[in-house]
Amino acid sequence: MNELIIELTEISPREFFGQQNENIDLLKKYFPKLKIVARGSKIKVYGDEELLEEFERRFDMLTTHFGKYNKLDENIIERVLTSNISSDYESPENSGETLVHGVNGRLIKPQTVNQRKLVDAAKKNDMVFAIGPAGTGKTYTGVALAVKALKEKQVKRIILTRPAVEAGENLGFLPGDLKEKLDPYMQPLYDGLRDMIPAEKLAHLIESGIIQIAPLAFMRGRTLDNAFVILDEAQNTTHAQMKMFLTRMGKNAKFLITGDPGQIDLPRRVISGLKEALLILKSTEGIEIVYLDDKDVVRHKLVKKVIDAYKNIEHQN
Repeated sequence: MNELIIELTEISPREFFGQQNENIDLLKKYFPKLKIVARGSKIKVYGDEELLEEFERRFDMLTTHFGKYNKLDENIIERVLTSNISSDYESPENSGETLVHGVNGRLIKPQTVNQRKLVDAAKKNDMVFAIGPAGTGKTYTGVALAVKALKEKQVKRIILTRPAVEAGENLGFLPGDLKEKLDPYMQPLYDGLRDMIPAEKLAHLIESGIIQIAPLAFMRGRTLDNAFVILDEAQNTTHAQMKMFLTRMGKNAKFLITGDPGQIDLPRRVISGLKEALLILKSTEGIEIVYLDDKDVVRHKLVKKVIDAYKNIEHQN
């Protein structure tokens, strides 16, 4: 059995290995055929020569990343160990850009490579589609971009909208007036805004119409100019709704359309307006489509496992 010895000299072994060697445990998970022992500042690895070479290469990628960003967690380790080249997991040099200084000094930044791509795409294009599963930061990053544009006076208002499709629930049976019935559908949009704008100021912006949060049906007949407009949960639009929304675009407008084609709540045999739009607009100049995936999930680690589990049964159907 071959042996590989690696000594950490430039970085803190305690921080790199993680609490109770949790990062080493992750390495063991990805290299089950190797015996990995961490003691002090050294790691000893035993196994076949080919696997040891691959381990050394990946370990070097991890130490390089840690030395650059002083950060190592489960998400980063997974991205490094499942990527071919550093550009697949490393953010570009300007990725440290803060989009918004949020509530209580919170810095809102893109957290992953694809979130960075989304930010860059929004800078270069007036219409961007952000496509990916739950938890990849599509809506949150979009709301941050909208708040940034408003604060920098690039636009005069923010318009956030979603189709009020009943995901297994009956809207008519919910108590309250129309606003109270629709607010639960809009909650993710409110959540993002509350992280980025103090409560009193947010209430004022909503009351004065500078920030508008409304169901998609309310967009009909309007021309949306001088605005950053986000259509969230766009997989639940019909052909007619998507066409109606996209043709609302006025002067000095930015449109961001987010959705997950894997979570469609439309009735059977109704074609998703998002799926259709992605097909017919994919080569249109001035429109960019950014795909996020489960490597961009920044929620609880179990979310990735849930996505993977559902992928398995969906691919069987």
